[in-house]
Amino acid sequence: MTDDNQLFQRHPGNPILTAAQWPHTVNAVFNPGAARMPDGSTVLLCRVEDRRGISCLWAARSDDGVAGWRIDPAPVLFPDPQNHPEETWGVEDPRIVWLEELGRYAVTYTAYSETGPAVSLALTADFREFERVGVVMPPEDKNAALLPRRAGGRWQMLHRPHTGLGAAIWISESPDLFHWGQHRLLLPPRRGAWWDANKIGLSTPLIETDRGWLMLYHGVRMTAAGCLYRVGLALLDSADPDRVLLRGDEWVFGPRESYERQGDVGDVVFPCGYTRGPEPDLLRIYYGAADTSIGVAAARISELLGWLESHSSADSVPC
Repeated sequence: MTDDNQLFQRHPGNPILTAAQWPHTVNAVFNPGAARMPDGSTVLLCRVEDRRGISCLWAARSDDGVAGWRIDPAPVLFPDPQNHPEETWGVEDPRIVWLEELGRYAVTYTAYSETGPAVSLALTADFREFERVGVVMPPEDKNAALLPRRAGGRWQMLHRPHTGLGAAIWISESPDLFHWGQHRLLLPPRRGAWWDANKIGLSTPLIETDRGWLMLYHGVRMTAAGCLYRVGLALLDSADPDRVLLRGDEWVFGPRESYERQGDVGDVVFPCGYTRGPEPDLLRIYYGAADTSIGVAAARISELLGWLESHSSADSVPC
């Protein structure tokens, strides 16, 4: 099936990674963070759930980012309950950002335990060895990613705490990546019949463009058959990411194929990672399909920005 008249084009080889390819018996492989390495290869940090229900992060590497995946023989980041009790029930859903100032990748991920989901941070140069920073946002919080450089001398992070407003996207600041404050609501869910009426959260890390920070976010609508996860777009100001310039009225990517509609959690597409290149305008998103496998889809950044211009209304942008 082709994706005619769609912004995102699914790869015909989807799903590109499944549990059957893993070197050990696992239940599901999904929600990967992604990075394009200096040699042009792609690394995915995949959430791998074992048959107990506990997740760890496992690296898969490919020269072209779509095929020929080489899966590491063991997880690169696994729960460490003795030293990090917040990880007792697993580590999940990584987002990856290159921090030029530190010369390392920042991996924000969900640390899950009986206290609920929290945001943890680890740093790595090669996706083989990691320095755990630890919890940076306490429960209940998840879906977090850093901006790649400081603004006004401070690091910034988008994340999704669960508050009296429900599940919304917030932005916070830190002088050192350890201590976080200045928490501000950035983007709330819409109400009523909207596709993102019940809860929203950051999908991939923000994408820098000449128009601003392009945001992919997931929206959840409760239906009679359960939750339906789709992806929408917004644009933040380059100099002031607190300022939402545009927010698309419609969703742009949703579950359609059988591997996205049927699985452990059906009707879910959930991107956590993206890469750009080799052309600057080419964007690939890597997403979890039905909480069971991994797919990839491609789009042109220029087309996404053009779509936002024509599909955003004043009512969609927070005051």
